[in-house]
Amino acid sequence: MGSDSARFAERVVHAVGEDGTRDEIVIWIERRAGAIWAVGRAINPRNRSVPGPKADDFVFEGYEMGDALDAANNALSDDLEVSAGEGINENVDLFADEELLKPLERWFFGHSPSG
Repeated sequence: MGSDSARFAERVVHAVGEDGTRDEIVIWIERRAGAIWAVGRAINPRNRSVPGPKADDFVFEGYEMGDALDAANNALSDDLEVSAGEGINENVDLFADEELLKPLERWFFGHSPSG
C-alpha cells in the first residue's frame, strides 16, 4: 500500500496452515487514488520478509464501494467457513458500508482515514 492509498477496514481470521501451524488471514478494504476500491487478502503478512501487500494479494479492484464490500465479505465468509471446518470457530463481523463512509469523508477532505 503506497502513499496514494489508505486502508479503511480490516478483519483477521485464523486457520490451520498446510503444515499444521496456525495461520493468520488478513482481509482489508482500501481506497486508492483515482476513486478505486481494492480488497486484499494475505496469509501471515507479518511473517513476510518484505512488508506490505503484494500485487497478487488483491482479490478485487474497482470503482464501486458496494462491489468492494461484496468481494471482501465473500472472501471473509469463505475463510470463516474453512476455519470452522478446521475446528476454529470465530465470530468476525462482516464488513459494512457504515465503517467505510466516515473514513471516505476524511479521505475527500485530505485527512488520514484513521484519525
